Amino acid sequence: AVYEHQGPSHRLRETDPLGDNHRVMMPTYSISKIAAEAVARFAAREWNVPVTIARLNVPYGDNGGWPAWHLEFMLHGHPIALHPEQPNRFNPIHEDDIIEQIPRLLDIASVPATIVNWAGPVSSIEEWCAYLGELAALDPEFVVTDKTIGSVTTDNTKLHELVGEAKVGWREGIRRMVAARHPELLKP
Repeated sequence: AVYEHQGPSHRLRETDPLGDNHRVMMPTYSISKIAAEAVARFAAREWNVPVTIARLNVPYGDNGGWPAWHLEFMLHGHPIALHPEQPNRFNPIHEDDIIEQIPRLLDIASVPATIVNWAGPVSSIEEWCAYLGELAALDPEFVVTDKTIGSVTTDNTKLHELVGEAKVGWREGIRRMVAARHPELLKP
């Protein structure tokens, strides 16, 4: 995420201030994304190249993602970091929705660049870890620390208007992720 931290109740819009909210865990993550956006916006204007900047929230699916990391933490008895400002809300988007939406994201490219939040419905680390625990018969262990990423909850209105809504609900997506990565955990 490229936004300045605003807390769990603020829905970030594409016009909100950018900031380095990942610095406590990944010092160059947000800054490199902000720099890449600046280059893409410049290229769009300078060379009249239509561009879409899709600000991806929490991608996940059969191939992994942050919820998959959390499952691995749970399976190996490691605590999951939670920011003190709770709940720790994000907008996970399943890889199937990502793949489906790419053509429409290309269709909305423009000069100047079109910027959209690319995300699914709101959930939280607490919610998806509780569901992972239910599926895997494990109790998630949490540790509260300011050395982790705070909530990045996005307003997806513009995405919904221009591209459409995500179709895979987070519970369905999490269950499918567990089935793909650890089928032995699911009861028949």
